Amino acid sequence: MAKMAYDLLEETRVATEEILARMLFLKKEGKREPKGRAELRELITQISVLFISLRQVNRVILQEEDRVKSETENAKIPVDHTTLQLHNLMYEKNHYLKAIKACKDFKSKYPDIELVPEEEFFRDAPEELKGDPLLKEDPHKRMLHRLNFELFQRKELCKQREELEQRKKNLQETIANRKKFISSLPSHLKALKKASLPVQQQLGILHTKRTKQHQLAELLPAPLYILYSQLIAQKEAFEEPIDLEIVGSTKDAQSFARQQANKDAGIEEGKLDDDVPEEEDDSQRRRKRPKKVQIKENVDSTGFYQVHPLSVSVHVYDDEPTNGTKPSKLVTLKFEYLLKLHVVCVGIDGVQGGSENNFLINLFPDDTGIELPHQIAKLSAGFNFAYDEKRAQRPFKWVQHLAGIDFLPEAPPLLADNISGNDEAAKGTSTLAGLNIYRQQHRVQTILQRIRARKKSQLALK
Repeated sequence: MAKMAYDLLEETRVATEEILARMLFLKKEGKREPKGRAELRELITQISVLFISLRQVNRVILQEEDRVKSETENAKIPVDHTTLQLHNLMYEKNHYLKAIKACKDFKSKYPDIELVPEEEFFRDAPEELKGDPLLKEDPHKRMLHRLNFELFQRKELCKQREELEQRKKNLQETIANRKKFISSLPSHLKALKKASLPVQQQLGILHTKRTKQHQLAELLPAPLYILYSQLIAQKEAFEEPIDLEIVGSTKDAQSFARQQANKDAGIEEGKLDDDVPEEEDDSQRRRKRPKKVQIKENVDSTGFYQVHPLSVSVHVYDDEPTNGTKPSKLVTLKFEYLLKLHVVCVGIDGVQGGSENNFLINLFPDDTGIELPHQIAKLSAGFNFAYDEKRAQRPFKWVQHLAGIDFLPEAPPLLADNISGNDEAAKGTSTLAGLNIYRQQHRVQTILQRIRARKKSQLALK
């Protein structure tokens, strides 16, 4: 039907074109005859008929088109349904592919877990984990059981860790308590030592005082240290009735010792202060620099009477107590060291300067304590130097020997023996004789005996 309509449409088109061409030809020739007019009217009639046929064919074509559209719509319904199913299947396919890829790319933790070897697993694992006969055939099941065994072991280790941490905490508390006790121990010992002082004094065991005195003795200059050691040895070895005491400022003595050490090492104080970096001052707490030792000094301009911060006091008691009573104290001697002259001086504690009450003068022949005892002191002070007689302490020769400062006499003994008629020679001979007697005997014992005898004589004269 559609083919016939299209053929008829083609024939109508051709016929219409021919009629229109004839009409145009007639109009161009301009024929006005009746025959020509009749032919035009006939052509117009024919073309009108052709237009009617054309409309009929057009209607047929449109009807056919509607029929084809309807058939096409009916045919598209199953196609659309099939296409929708195809899209659904493709979506499911992509979903499954993504899930498969995610499963393939999934990284579990067990590859990073250091599992025990299979031999150790079958040897040490509990029976409920290794008793399944399918473990050796199924690797997945074997892996699960190995992971369970690893979990079991780790739980046991966690229990042990908690127990050890609790034990560690208990030990830390014990250590903290012991440290606290140890840190408080010095104060307790100090209080105990202070509380035991009356008992020590009552029993005559002055352990605390002796320890403190021995610590102070390390700060004494060498001559005073030798003198102190000889006197303390005499007291302990022969139970000599004397008491020794080191008096003075401990801080000043320590500062003086540091200054002497720096001086011996060739380090200047200013250099030490300048060498301290500024960064240390900013980052660390600034330490207080020790003050310079203000050593006691006489008002004289030369400064030869500078005294060391520490001195040694010796309390001499009577060696013949009466009726079993405690021996009475005869005298207290104070020994000092002159830093500039390098000599040791001794004086009677509590007695002002002068020679009236100083019974130590001429304790040995020709030893008044006014003349410097050796050439080193004379050269240091100058030969025009005269020792101040008003000072209570004097540098006796026997004190220098007692302090370990031995020196040669200015004149040889043979020269003094040859010049027998000279008074000075006789004086020198008497001095040398007294010193020889002193050197041949025990020095400390001889000195103490002479001091006691001189003091007793002085008391007897009163």
